[in-house]
Amino acid sequence: MKVMKFGGTSVGSAQRMKNMVALVAAEGNVLVVLSAMSGTTNSLISISQSIHDSEFGNARKQIDDLETKYKNTAAELLSDPELLGKADAYINKVFSDLRSYVDRPFSIKEEKEVVAFGEKLSTNLVALYMKQQGLDSVLLDATEFIRIDRDGEPDQAYIKEKANAVIAADPDHKIYLTQGFICRNMDGEIDNLQRGGSDYSASLLGAALNAEEIQIWTDIDGMHNNDPRFVEGTSPVSELHFEEAAELAYFGAKILHPTCVQPAKFANIPVRLLNTMEPEAPGTTIYNAAPTHTIKAVAAKDNITAIKIKSSHMLLAYGFLCKVFEIFEKYHTPIDMITTSEVGVSVTIDNERYIKEIEKELAMFGDVTVDHDMVIVCVVGDLEWQNRGFEAAVVNALKDIPVRMISYGGSNYNISLLIRKEDKINALKLLSENLF
Repeated sequence: MKVMKFGGTSVGSAQRMKNMVALVAAEGNVLVVLSAMSGTTNSLISISQSIHDSEFGNARKQIDDLETKYKNTAAELLSDPELLGKADAYINKVFSDLRSYVDRPFSIKEEKEVVAFGEKLSTNLVALYMKQQGLDSVLLDATEFIRIDRDGEPDQAYIKEKANAVIAADPDHKIYLTQGFICRNMDGEIDNLQRGGSDYSASLLGAALNAEEIQIWTDIDGMHNNDPRFVEGTSPVSELHFEEAAELAYFGAKILHPTCVQPAKFANIPVRLLNTMEPEAPGTTIYNAAPTHTIKAVAAKDNITAIKIKSSHMLLAYGFLCKVFEIFEKYHTPIDMITTSEVGVSVTIDNERYIKEIEKELAMFGDVTVDHDMVIVCVVGDLEWQNRGFEAAVVNALKDIPVRMISYGGSNYNISLLIRKEDKINALKLLSENLF
């Protein structure tokens, strides 16, 4: 069995749903994981915010607009009167339920229930269209077999047991269809996976079912070797190691969330990134044994803040770094990069929410300097330290760009460089010219 996940743009209209179903029908024995139609989750979050702010008139108008969108999509998608009638009845029920939230107390629990309607709507419409096309398919409720624990992490043992049991109870279908993103928590309430959303669902289910491969279908033909928004002539990277893909995703490649492929990595199941707009394109394959001795790609992460703590008293001081890290832990602020010297330490963060509090507490240890609007440029590939010349090639490519920090050696798969925001595009172009 293969797992095929389709994102919001891949089911963003009736025609795209039809195209997606054609791709599924050509594969055969598959589990299909769907996102909500593009724009739907944002609309549901906006509706939730309006209800929370007691802007009930605005909430009702947004609900009406979203209902019209789904009614129009159903009418375009389904030509069979009986199936269209079922779609209309389901849409009526969902939006009746949605309107009921306007008139009752509203908390984060209710917001999660509201947001879950998006995936339920998209899967219901696609299930009806598959039936119209005569495909042997069945719709499964993801909240019956995907659960998170008290810490909000997927309960993978539960998912493996329940997902296999659901398939075993109804084993004779060629296509199984379910929702991405949504799940239940340990209290049995509707919840969601947050990080990576539907990609995470696909990876979890692929690992649980020991799938042949996991396909992530989006509107981009794989991970590119640089950012096509800023650099001309980029190309998809055909093969990546899981660690390389995670580095690229963390440092700016938005096609994939860095944590969502971890279940597939540990289960040793390849993940393919494919394009619904160009289904013939080979895309990117991610697995545990990718080609070595090459630099694969470049990515950039914006909105970085650099913090430097300089103190002559810290020379060889026992426990100094521990005290510094405890301040960031206290304010739940992760660190991206770190460099040290005999008299100072520099770190970067991507969340300035508690920057003033952090800066104040760090000042107890020495002089603190903060640089805003910085960018981390990450070069990814087989960067084992024994591979001669790779790090020199990266640094030489940026010889005319001021570099605030360099991090190399913490990972076998990347070199990270901190630069000014205004130098980002030039840096990306120079790296492409010199490395690829």
